[in-house]
Amino acid sequence: MIKAKKVSKRLGRFTAVKEVSIHVKKGSIYGLLGPNGAGKQLF
Repeated sequence: MIKAKKVSKRLGRFTAVKEVSIHVKKGSIYGLLGPNGAGKQLF
């Protein structure tokens, strides 16, 4: 299981992601899609 609460990603003054929360249940497959530089890196 993966759980992330209120994750934010800032690039200088720009906020790419603001307080996103996800919960992936055990046995599930989850993917994040988007262009490079879109703030997909959570950890």
